[in-house]
Amino acid sequence: MIGLCLGLAGAVWAQLSVSGFTLAWHHTIEKIRWEEDYRVTETGLLLQEARIRGSGAGMEIPADAWLQDSSWHYRPRLAPLQPLNLGRTPEAGDYFLCLTEGCQALSEWIGAPDARQPFIQLWACTVDAPLAN
Repeated sequence: MIGLCLGLAGAVWAQLSVSGFTLAWHHTIEKIRWEEDYRVTETGLLLQEARIRGSGAGMEIPADAWLQDSSWHYRPRLAPLQPLNLGRTPEAGDYFLCLTEGCQALSEWIGAPDARQPFIQLWACTVDAPLAN
């Protein structure tokens, strides 16, 4: 079954039996929340929709975005990502993975951000357990 792997350079640190998830974080300068909804597919992680609660430095709202529930929503047109590379340092704070049960920091699965390991990768992979959502 296809699911989500977290790790680096093909080394799996954690596996999640999910068919989709939301990745959330706060912009390091503006402190504005971003959210991206992904579907896990055999060809990679497909970004379906993104949301941002405001604009700021390097955070332009796309021209085709619409305002709903205090956030700007938009649908990026990207090929599936395989892998999705995430910068991750103690100074920037952690990312959150949101599943049907709620949101948890990545540190719940792989430990706290560490300056000696400043990034992580997420990718679609084969998992043994049944899908959660």
